[in-house]
Amino acid sequence: MKRVPIIERGDWRAQAAECGFRFHTIGGARYWDERAYYAFTLRQIEHDIEDPSAELHQMALALLDDVVASEDMMARLAIPEPFRDWIADSWRQRDPHLYGRLDFAYDGRGPAKLYELNYDTPTSLFEAAFFQWQWLEDQRAQQRLPADADQFNSIHEALVERFGELAAQLPPPLYFSAVRESEEDQGTVEYLRDCAAQAGLHGQAIAIEDIGLSADGRYTDLDDVVIGSLFKLYPLEDLFAEEFGKALPGSGLRLLEPPWKALLSNKGILPLLWQRYPGHPNLLPAEFDDGGELPGGWVRKPLHSREGANVAMHLPDGSWLESEGPYHGPCIRQKLHPLPAFDGNHPLVGSWIVGDRACGIGIREDDSPITRDSARFVPHAIVEEGASTVFYA
Repeated sequence: MKRVPIIERGDWRAQAAECGFRFHTIGGARYWDERAYYAFTLRQIEHDIEDPSAELHQMALALLDDVVASEDMMARLAIPEPFRDWIADSWRQRDPHLYGRLDFAYDGRGPAKLYELNYDTPTSLFEAAFFQWQWLEDQRAQQRLPADADQFNSIHEALVERFGELAAQLPPPLYFSAVRESEEDQGTVEYLRDCAAQAGLHGQAIAIEDIGLSADGRYTDLDDVVIGSLFKLYPLEDLFAEEFGKALPGSGLRLLEPPWKALLSNKGILPLLWQRYPGHPNLLPAEFDDGGELPGGWVRKPLHSREGANVAMHLPDGSWLESEGPYHGPCIRQKLHPLPAFDGNHPLVGSWIVGDRACGIGIREDDSPITRDSARFVPHAIVEEGASTVFYA
């Protein structure tokens, strides 16, 4: 694994505008950054990322029968009591799911280490599935990458295929929803809506703020049409805390992602995985934050933290590195395993699962060891040792 400087495409902003990638720059700073790419060998991808991703996904699913049967585990994960049976039933019925992302620390030399599962509202999808593939094709055409350079990326095809499988399982009408003012979330939802349409599954767009609740507890659109199925890019735990969400268990609404994904997107799944599979090479020791110490340093994360917010690193020398954010409440501690540094850039590998298949990666890098919401997306390529000359910037 290497970080390789490369000449950026002169028209990439125009291409982004043409395909609706409006959030390539956020607050005046680059979010999409193609001035470099991360190079992997095929063995690194297949052996160190793809295979462990598939295995860890199945390991996480294997926990759920025990979790939904245990009030103690549900309480440990801070699942509110009124929603526990609803979540348990969702798993026992195997309500269908779409996708998720596993985040890894990986330097190309040792086993990839799982940081967390993003299984409820994962983002950075469009740029991973579509825009970085377009980058690869353009750079090969410009001979800045070898002609045989490849990418671990069949995310788009997997999404279309998965939506085709879901078509008969989602009661109509289907809606796709996110917060109205979030350009990134709206872009992600629009992309997923397009993938569904390519599979013949047509849904309507609605802002999460425009969803209503009828007198008999059904969720409706602006024309009072009852919503049958809803893809919502909105944290389920936030709905639990809102008056609007209290009707979910009795509403008859089919959610995508399904309610049981609230268990896997919870950081509390990490100590449960470690308890079940101690010593697994792709897991880091983790425990619930009950005041213990993990030797060699540790990282504290709230159960529902997102985008690196409210993370605290306790370093071996006794110093701290912390990020701000709005998340409070119960936490876990995970053994410290810092991200690698490439010229001061710290890459986090996001490995995508669609259905139950590992099908691609996206890389976000930060100037900090904590991957925050300001992290940049950097493309990747599979380039074998001894490949033809790459023209660097």
